[in-house]
Amino acid sequence: MDVRAAEAALAEQTAPRPAPQDTTTGKAFESKVVALAGRLPRIWADPATTDAHRKALPRCLVEKVVLDRGAYDITLARIVWRGAAMTNLKVKMRVNSVAKLSRGHEMYDRVLEIAQAGMPDYEIAAVLTIEGHRSPDSAETVLPITVRRIRLAAGIKVAVQRNKWDHAPSILSANKVATTLGIPVNWLYVQIRRGCLLIDRQPTGAHLFPNSPYTLNAVRSLRYHTIPSLDLRINQPIKKGQQHG
Repeated sequence: MDVRAAEAALAEQTAPRPAPQDTTTGKAFESKVVALAGRLPRIWADPATTDAHRKALPRCLVEKVVLDRGAYDITLARIVWRGAAMTNLKVKMRVNSVAKLSRGHEMYDRVLEIAQAGMPDYEIAAVLTIEGHRSPDSAETVLPITVRRIRLAAGIKVAVQRNKWDHAPSILSANKVATTLGIPVNWLYVQIRRGCLLIDRQPTGAHLFPNSPYTLNAVRSLRYHTIPSLDLRINQPIKKGQQHG
């Protein structure tokens, strides 16, 4: 009897175990994930959500993150979600020089091209931002100081540099619109580049907005996603000797 009992115990230990059921698939599970995903921004912003909870939320959804640091300013990030789904992202990194930017040489040549025409640094920076360039230490915009360093290193001097531009009371600069609404000015440039905000660029490279309550309310609505796009194109004549921004 003891031998038979031992054989039975051994057989039980060595018998193949049934594979665990896959709990990451199925319509019920997917519907729960979708429902949770829709609530995540509200849960994250809820004052009752502690920092510990915020740290735990990604761990519930993300299996791992793999980073591939390239030679330039773009890092490839692969997010592996629980359930084996993957998301690939390109992350813009801060670098220590224009040469380390993936479009650095292109931006350098573009700065020299425009600067030789006598355009002020602030306007050159705005033009390059619209064209999709950025400074080494800025994620979305070209800073005037970057333009100035490139220009001076190439020995290009501009007779007059203005930090502010005079313009007619009927129009607003991008900086003025951003200041009035309390929004980042680079957000305006990003919307223009994406085609969500349609506005004419003046010969100086600046973008000018009609000075009206409608303009401010429309930009505010675009900012808070209540309208998908906005057309504010104007044909504002520029007086001789007048600078706009």
